[in-house]
Amino acid sequence: MSRKGKILAALLAVLAPVSAVALWTYLPQMQRAATWQNMASPGPLSSAHAFLKEDCAACHTPVKGVEDATCVACHANETVLVQRQPTAFHADIAGSNNCVACHKEHDAGRSLRGMDHAALTDIIVRWLDRAPEGHEGAVLLAHLKAHRPEALPGNLSLANGMTYKETLLDCASCHKTTDPHVQVFGNDCATCHGTTTWSIAEYRHPPPSSTECGQCHLAPLSHYKEHFGMMSKPIAGVRNAEPEQCYLCHQTTSWNDIRGVGIYDHH
Repeated sequence: MSRKGKILAALLAVLAPVSAVALWTYLPQMQRAATWQNMASPGPLSSAHAFLKEDCAACHTPVKGVEDATCVACHANETVLVQRQPTAFHADIAGSNNCVACHKEHDAGRSLRGMDHAALTDIIVRWLDRAPEGHEGAVLLAHLKAHRPEALPGNLSLANGMTYKETLLDCASCHKTTDPHVQVFGNDCATCHGTTTWSIAEYRHPPPSSTECGQCHLAPLSHYKEHFGMMSKPIAGVRNAEPEQCYLCHQTTSWNDIRGVGIYDHH
C-alpha cells in the first residue's frame, strides 16, 4: 500500500467510530433503543409478541434474561386459557426459567404452542433433583439412577421413539380426554406411543376380512339407539347387523367408508 493509501486508511479508522458515536448521540432516544435492539435481536418475534419488537425490556431482565415472573405478569390473568384441561398443568410448574424452556421466541419456524416433551422432562428431572431426602420425588430419582441410569441423559430411545427420560411423563394426565381407547389399554400411553407422533410405526391393522373389530373398537352410543335401526342399517343395506359387528358395514380405510356404498357423511 502506498503512503497516501496508508494515511487514508488511518483517517478512516479514526473517523468511523467517531461518526458512529456522533450519529448515536443525535438519534432520538426511542429510535436509538430500537436501533440497538435490532442489532442485538437473534431473530423476529412470534406473531403473538410481534408488538414488542421495539421493547426488549418488556420481557428481558438485564443480565438475567427472560424470567418466569415477567411471563406470569402478562399471562396469569388468562384463566380461560390456563384452566383448559390440556394446559392446566402450567399451574403446577414452578422454578427458574421454566417458561423459556418450552416456549422458544425468536424462532420463525417454531410455534409458541408447540409441545417440547424433552424440555418438559428436563423440568421434571430438576424437580426431582431438588426434592428433600425421603420425599417420593427423591426416591423416584434414586430409583431411576440405580435401575435406569440411561434415563437421565435422555440420549437413548425406546422402540416407539421416546427417550428413557420421557418415560417420566404422565401421558394420561394431559391426554386422557382425547384417549380413543377410553382407558381400555390403561394409562401408560408410552407402552405403544411416542412423543413425536401418535401413529405407531410397527402397527399393522388386521386385514379387511377380520371380524374381531370389537377387540379394539367400541360402537358409538348411536348404534344402541333407534338411529342404528332407522338410518345406519338401511344405508348399509344390512338389516340384521348388531352394533358389535363393525365388519358388516365398515371398511378399514375409514369409518365413513361403507361397504357397497363408499364414503358416506350424513352430517
